[in-house]
Amino acid sequence: MTLFLLAELVTILLASILVIVLFHRLKIPAVVGFLITGILLGPGGIGLVRDLRVISAVAEIGVMMLLFIIGIEFSLERLQRIQRYFWLGGGLQVLLTILAVALIARFLGAKIEEAVVYGFLVALSSTAVVLKLLADKRQLDAPHGQISMGILIFQDMALVPMLATIPLLANLKSVSILALGSRFVLSLAAVAIIFFVARKVMPPIISLIVRTRIKEIFLLSALFACLGMAYLTSSLGLSLALGAFLAGIIISESSYSLQVVSDILPFKDVFNSLFFVSIGMLLDTRVAWPLRWQVLAVVVGIMLLKITVVYLTVRLLRFKVRVSLLTAVGLAQVGEFSFVLAGVCRENDLLAGPPFQVFVASSVLTILATPLLMELGPRLVEKIRERGVPGGRLDLATVESESLREHVIIAGFGLNGRNLARVLKETGIAYVILEINPDTFRSACQAGEPVIFGDASSQVILQEAAISRARALVVAISDPAAARRAVNQARRLNPEVFIIVRTRFASEIEELYSLGANDVIPEEFETSIEIFVRVLEKYHLPRNIINTQVQIIRSERYGILRGARSSSRRLPEKIYDYLEAGVVETFLVPEDSWINGKTLGEIDLRGKTGVTVIAVVRNEKTHSGPGADFRLEARDILVLVGDHQAMDRAFVHLGVEGGAG
Repeated sequence: MTLFLLAELVTILLASILVIVLFHRLKIPAVVGFLITGILLGPGGIGLVRDLRVISAVAEIGVMMLLFIIGIEFSLERLQRIQRYFWLGGGLQVLLTILAVALIARFLGAKIEEAVVYGFLVALSSTAVVLKLLADKRQLDAPHGQISMGILIFQDMALVPMLATIPLLANLKSVSILALGSRFVLSLAAVAIIFFVARKVMPPIISLIVRTRIKEIFLLSALFACLGMAYLTSSLGLSLALGAFLAGIIISESSYSLQVVSDILPFKDVFNSLFFVSIGMLLDTRVAWPLRWQVLAVVVGIMLLKITVVYLTVRLLRFKVRVSLLTAVGLAQVGEFSFVLAGVCRENDLLAGPPFQVFVASSVLTILATPLLMELGPRLVEKIRERGVPGGRLDLATVESESLREHVIIAGFGLNGRNLARVLKETGIAYVILEINPDTFRSACQAGEPVIFGDASSQVILQEAAISRARALVVAISDPAAARRAVNQARRLNPEVFIIVRTRFASEIEELYSLGANDVIPEEFETSIEIFVRVLEKYHLPRNIINTQVQIIRSERYGILRGARSSSRRLPEKIYDYLEAGVVETFLVPEDSWINGKTLGEIDLRGKTGVTVIAVVRNEKTHSGPGADFRLEARDILVLVGDHQAMDRAFVHLGVEGGAG
C-alpha cells in the first residue's frame, strides 16, 4: 500500500513538472496547469491515480497552510493604503455577486441554501492568477491594480465567514434560532480569545522560542500553531481552514512573522499544488462532456455577471470607464478559494453530482480565459473611448484651459507629481495636473491645485490641458501601458512639447523613446546611480569627475547599466585611472577636536597616515607649507594631499569617524 501511494505521488509530481513547464512557456498560470494535470491523471482522464482519499487528505493540509499564510499576511497597516477599495469595493462586489447569483439560482429552481452557496462560489476571484498577471504586466501600482488588490483581499477575508456558514446552510431546516445564536456567540468568543492570545500571550512565547536560536524549534512551533488551531476549531464544530487562518493572525502580531512565512512557504507551495491537482481529479469528463453546452452557458453567465458587478462597483467608487472595465475583466474568473468552498459544500451535500462537475469544469475554463481577457481589455477600452467620449468641456476641472500658456502638464499626482508641483509653484512656473484617481483628485482640489480629472492617455483630456500650448509634459503614472499611450498622443498633438517620462522598469526605455519621449527616467537605474555616486565619494573621487560619469551614463540612455555597448570608455577603466592618482581633500578643525591647540608635529599626520598638510586656511588667509611647529586652532581648514587609502586613515586619525582622541 505504501509503495502504491508513493507511485501515485511520483506520477502526480512528474506530470505536474511537465505540464507546468509547458504552461510557463505558453504564459498560462500554474494554477490552470495543476487543474489540468489532475483532470488528465484522475478517474475522468487516463486513470493513473485512483485513490483520491490520501491525495485529498494531503491537499487539505495545503488549504490550511494557504489560509495560515493569508492570516500572517493580514495586516491593518497594509489595508490602510487601500482601505476604501477593500471595505467599499470588496464589500459591494461580494454582496452584490452573492445576491445576483442567488436570485438567478432561485429563479432557475434551486433551494435557498443552494442558491446562497452558488453565490459564495461565484463571488470569489483568483488572487493567485490575477496578481501574477498584473505583476507580469507591471500594473500592480496602476489604479485598476490597486482596486483589484483591495477587492481580492476582501474576498480572501470573506472566505472565513463563508466556510463557517456552509455547515449551517446544510442543516438549515434542522437548526433552530437558538442553535444559530449559540454558534454565532461561540464563534465570536473564539475569535475574541484568539485576538487576546495574539496580543498578550503569543509575543513573549514567540520571543522565548526565538531566543533558543534553534531553527527547527521555530519551524515546528509555527506548524504546531497552524495545525493545532485547525484541530481546535474543528473540535468546536468550525472548519479546519478557519483555525489555520486564526493561527496566522496570532503569529502576524509577532515581529518574526516574515521568517515564519519564509520557512513555511516551500511546504505551502507543495501542498497547494497537490490541492489543485486533487480538484482537477474530481472532474469526471465522462459526466461533464455530455453537459458541455451547460458548462459553456455557465462560463459565459459567470463572466458576464462578474464583469457587470465589478464594473458597477468600481464606477460607484467614482472611477472612469477605463479603470472600471480593466478591473472588471481582470476579476471575471472563479477563484482558487472557490474550490475550497466547493469541497466543503460537497462534504455537506450542498454540491454533488452533475452540478459539482459543471462547477469544476466551468471554473477551470474561466481561469483559462483570464489571461486572454486581460490582454483584450485595453483594446476594448480604446474601442469604447473612440465611440463614446464626449467632445465638450469637462466639468471635473479646476482650471480654465484657455488661460494655459507655456505650462507644464503633470500626468499623475503621486509622490513625484506632488514634489514637482511644489517646485514649479515656488519658481512661478505654470502647471496643470491630470489625475484619474478620484480620491487623489479630490485631495488636489481641496489643496487648490490646478487639476483636471481624466486619463492622460486620452486625446480629449490632453486637449483640455492645452497640450498644443504646453512647454513640457511629465508623465509620472504607475500604469506602463497608459504612459506609452500618453507619450504617443502628446507627441502627435504637439510635436514640439518636451516629454519626460518616469518609469519603474528599464525595459520601457527604448519603446518610450521611440514613441516620442525626450527623456526617460527609470527609477531602478537612478537608484543605482545614487548608490555608485556615494561609493565613489567614499573613495574621495573629485565631484566633477563623478558628475561627468553620471552625465555620460544618462546621455547614453543608461546603456552601460543595461549591458548595452557604449562608445565611451568603460566605467571600471576610468575609475582605475583616478584611483592611481592622489587626491586633495580639506578638513575643518571643530571646536571640540582633539587636534585643537596642537602643533602639526604633535599630530604627526604624515608619519602616522602618509597624508601631507600642504596648507592651512585661517580667517580666509592661506598659510602655505606650514612647519611642524604650526599650532592649529578651531575653524582652521587643513588642505591635505595623499592617496585614497592614506586619506581614509587620515580622516580616522583626525577624528572624523571617532578614531582618534
